Amino acid sequence: MTKSDKSPTTRAAGILLVTRTEPRQFLLMRHIDRWDLPKGHCDRGETDLQTALRETEEETGIPSESITIDPDFRFQLSYPTTYKRYGDQVFQKTVVYFLGEIESAVTPTLTEHQAFHWFAWEPPHEIQTQTIDPLLEAVANHYHKNRIA
Repeated sequence: MTKSDKSPTTRAAGILLVTRTEPRQFLLMRHIDRWDLPKGHCDRGETDLQTALRETEEETGIPSESITIDPDFRFQLSYPTTYKRYGDQVFQKTVVYFLGEIESAVTPTLTEHQAFHWFAWEPPHEIQTQTIDPLLEAVANHYHKNRIA
């Protein structure tokens, strides 16, 4: 396959926000047709973590200073996707997720989503098989390995 035969690529990053207080909960944002996490495309010169913190603050209003990033957790997914503005062109999207803790569940200020929900941390979770479920499984394994939650 030559370089011209490859799908264009795009990169994004986000954070799974989990509460420190019990009962432990995690935040998902609601689009019209699916649940998602606060995330977005990387700007030129940004690291994945900078993107994840910026996008989370933009989409939830939760200040990045309120989020403690777990330095031992990083999860990456790649999958094909299309964007309306590019018609039927397929992009290979890579998303890097970080695990962030905040003190307790807060009401986010929504800027790009219709709704939000704090879900109880009760693995295994079955929310969305392509993206959310693999991330939550990886977090559950991380917690089990480190004897958290």
